[in-house]
Amino acid sequence: MSESTGIGVIGLGIIGNLHIQRLLATTAPAHLAAVVDKNEALTGQFAEQHGTYGARDVPDLLAREDVEAVIIAVPSGLHKDLTIAALQAGKHVLLEKPIEVDVAGADAIRAAEREAGTVLTVASQRRFAPAHQFLKSLLERDGLGRITSATVEVPLWRTQEYYDSAGWRGTWAMDGGGALMNQGVHLVDLALWLLGDVEEVYAHTGLLAHENVEVEDTVTITARLRSGGLLTFLATTAAYGAPPIRVNIMGDQGSVITVKEQITSFSSVDHPEVPEFEEADQPQAQLHDFIEAVQGRRDPLVTSAQARNAVAFIEAVYESGRTGSAVRPAPLRD
Repeated sequence: MSESTGIGVIGLGIIGNLHIQRLLATTAPAHLAAVVDKNEALTGQFAEQHGTYGARDVPDLLAREDVEAVIIAVPSGLHKDLTIAALQAGKHVLLEKPIEVDVAGADAIRAAEREAGTVLTVASQRRFAPAHQFLKSLLERDGLGRITSATVEVPLWRTQEYYDSAGWRGTWAMDGGGALMNQGVHLVDLALWLLGDVEEVYAHTGLLAHENVEVEDTVTITARLRSGGLLTFLATTAAYGAPPIRVNIMGDQGSVITVKEQITSFSSVDHPEVPEFEEADQPQAQLHDFIEAVQGRRDPLVTSAQARNAVAFIEAVYESGRTGSAVRPAPLRD
């Protein structure tokens, strides 16, 4: 392993470009070694702009010895084949969320990961917010007592032009879902990380503010946690003005509310102090975590099993929305 890990970026859209900018930052723990996109002109433009190698195609990028790891930033429905190819080529992978658009695809990726023995993590950067790190530590030491209930609100706004801007947006095949799978998955991951697994879900879904879209723009969920607590979850891209994301966790010995990843209300029987938090570049923090896992051969903070369970939760929500029945998320089987 070289001192600075060489990263290849697959997919040069908005998200891929953001990953590249972080790789070019002076604080980056790795360096940009190659880029590729299905748009050859875009590949050439990025390669020239950043003084890096522009691959002819994905196999060309994966064949390079100076590419030790890849960041995959393509539409969700393309994740499985590209990720498996990268793992089989012996590359470590930082995969954009979600891990795949269904549990079957996620399980296929995880099987390839086990066979390859390399590191795979999925972009879930909200775990790296300092307030969320504090909450995780607090919950692990039962700082709120028994968790009785929690609410998560993800009220976002996406214009009709957003969905019309690319043919894959708002489709089951490429997006895997709407407000929950595409936008809300970050908070699904956060909720499961903080609160633990879910026993069953019951959901209503609707397309209420957009046209020519296959998937939901609004979903409401009630869920029973395996611990016995209850969770309510709202995700929408039909909230004009985009009110702030809120998380409220309530226990029999304390409660906490976060708004836009800042703790706005906190109480506890034990009266622990809430520390002062410094601002953090969450995606850059996850990049550091990924590279530390690559170089130390340890599990990253976000594992493929956890990313798969987030998709299982979402898949159960969509089934409940279709059938009108409570649904248990597909259990993890290794």
